[in-house]
Amino acid sequence: MERALLAKLAPVSMKNALIAFDKFKDALTAHQACQAAAEALAASQPSWNIDISPLADGGDGFCDTLTRISQGRFLECQVTGPLGSETTARYGLVQTAKISAAARDRLALPADVETLAIVEFAQSSGIALVPQEQRSPWTTTSYGLGQTIAHAQSHGADAILIGLGGSATNDLALGALQALGYQFFAGQSQRFETLATPQHWRRVTEIRSQKEKLQLPIRIACDVENPLLGKNGATAVFGPQKGLQSEDFEALEREMKRLATLLCQASAAEASLMDVPGSGAAGGAAFGLMLGLGGKLVQGAELVFDWSDLRAKLEKADLVITGEGRFDASSLQGKGPGSLASLCLGQNKELLVLAGSLGELGDPILSSKAKAISPPELPLPEALAQTDHNIRATIEREFAR
Repeated sequence: MERALLAKLAPVSMKNALIAFDKFKDALTAHQACQAAAEALAASQPSWNIDISPLADGGDGFCDTLTRISQGRFLECQVTGPLGSETTARYGLVQTAKISAAARDRLALPADVETLAIVEFAQSSGIALVPQEQRSPWTTTSYGLGQTIAHAQSHGADAILIGLGGSATNDLALGALQALGYQFFAGQSQRFETLATPQHWRRVTEIRSQKEKLQLPIRIACDVENPLLGKNGATAVFGPQKGLQSEDFEALEREMKRLATLLCQASAAEASLMDVPGSGAAGGAAFGLMLGLGGKLVQGAELVFDWSDLRAKLEKADLVITGEGRFDASSLQGKGPGSLASLCLGQNKELLVLAGSLGELGDPILSSKAKAISPPELPLPEALAQTDHNIRATIEREFAR
């Protein structure tokens, strides 16, 4: 009531600004970027109303953003990292009563679910955990994801939301399924005891599901639409980023198809699920989690919009400031900042997009609204270290009184 009255009495020049950044990778979290921009804007325009709403898709920052919005708590567990050594995975626990109605509708969880675990795949199996020289889709495992899910269940979660993104793996989430009781056999009775990484797949002749399947509802947040196989599939598109050599593509693709078929047989599922858009996310983890755990896909960026009531905040805003570390054509393919920017343009909102670096956008209007915060000649390590300063300096230049 008071806020509405103040807005009514405010000078015509007062603006309502919405600041909604995704992460600046290797530099700032989404929350930190929003905070830096908000402080700089408040210093330049103290009479403006400023609201912040950190963004995320299914990758880095997904857990942190959603858990904070819902006033949840964070837990940690020791798990097997992508190279087989121990690492610490952090996840969030939130009460579903504190999740927005729109987000609950999108998740479509059973009515009796009270506690939701928010798990980031990258926490246990992320590419950031693998040194550049050791990256290879043949040798990395998602085993730690399964351990994280089990830990969350033992600590009160009765549903799991998994954010896919930033993965180091191309293993169909078979490592995660192995951690949750799936068994692999080389021959009719020789049980496979080692981690089921792709380098060992040629020995696997059968997959058996665990006797008592995980009963928790599983939701999988991602925004890529790649199928499992083919020229737009997991191995072709994302394998090179994970260290796949071009001469190894056919061999890994062939084994992906064979193991996916074995998983279909173990799960009594149709092979046509390999063609579902999004099944190739995180090295085919979406496919494995759908078949092995009954997971259902949800759009990551749209879920975050619902979770944070972003559309309602956008309606009140005169000005929107958004962005992320790298803003280019891929940002317009379902990612949070790109989706928000498109909504702003469609509603004739004043828009400013800030990014560490910019690529081709294919839209002259959007391009005119976007600015790189880092000087082009600045070496990347220095640019990353100066991200907070560069966001503040750009805001000060754009909105100086």
